[in-house]
Amino acid sequence: MSSSPIKLQGSNFTLVVVHLHSSQPGEIRLALQQEVDKTPTFLQNAPVVINVAMLPTETNWVELQQVVASVGLHVVGFSGFRDDEHKTALIKANLPLLSEGKKENSAPNPPEGSLSNKAQIVRTPVRSGQQIYARHRDLIVMSSVSRGAELIADGNIHVYGKMCGRALAGVSGNVECQIFCTQSEAELVSIAGHYWLSDKIPSDYKDKIVRFYLLGNALAIESLN
Repeated sequence: MSSSPIKLQGSNFTLVVVHLHSSQPGEIRLALQQEVDKTPTFLQNAPVVINVAMLPTETNWVELQQVVASVGLHVVGFSGFRDDEHKTALIKANLPLLSEGKKENSAPNPPEGSLSNKAQIVRTPVRSGQQIYARHRDLIVMSSVSRGAELIADGNIHVYGKMCGRALAGVSGNVECQIFCTQSEAELVSIAGHYWLSDKIPSDYKDKIVRFYLLGNALAIESLN
C-alpha cells in the first residue's frame, strides 16, 4: 500500500467548449444565460472550456472569466490561442491553458472530414463511467449501454441493445452523421454539436427502433419499426 495520500493519474473527459465571437461582457452573459435556461440540467454548474481564437489579444481576460462564471458555468481552461502573444496575455492573467492537440495515431489519419470504411465494433456491454471514442469512423455497439456511459464518434453510431447513456455522433462536425438505436432511453444524443437531453426526446419513441438525424439545423427522430 502506498504511503502517499494522493495519486496523480491522467484521464479523458468530455467538456463543453464555448467558442466566443465577441469580447463584450454584456453580449456574452446574455447569450450564455439563454443557453443555460434552455438546458439547465445539462449546463447548470457544468465545467467548460473557453475557446478564444476569435478574440483580440487586448481582451480583459479576467473579466471574461467572471462573466462566464456569473451564469453558473465553471471555467476549467482556455484554448484556441493563436500565437505566443495571445498565449502570453492569458498566462499573465493567471488563467489555465488547454491545448487542443491531436491524439497520436499509429496510422495516417484520413483527409479532414472523411471517414474510414472500417467501423469500430464493441461486442460487450458499455458500463457506467466508460467512454468509447471512434476516431474518423463509425461506432457499432452490439450490446447495451448503461446510464452514465458515453459513446463518441466522428461518424455514425449504431447501438444494437438498450441505449441508456450518451451518444455523440459527428463530433468533428459532420452534419450527415446519424445515430441508430434498437431500444432508446438515451440520456443525451448529439450530432455535430446539436443535442437533445432525455426530456427533449419524445416519449412516443421510447423502446422503439429509431434513428436520430439533423434536419436543417435541428435534431429530428424517426421510428424504424
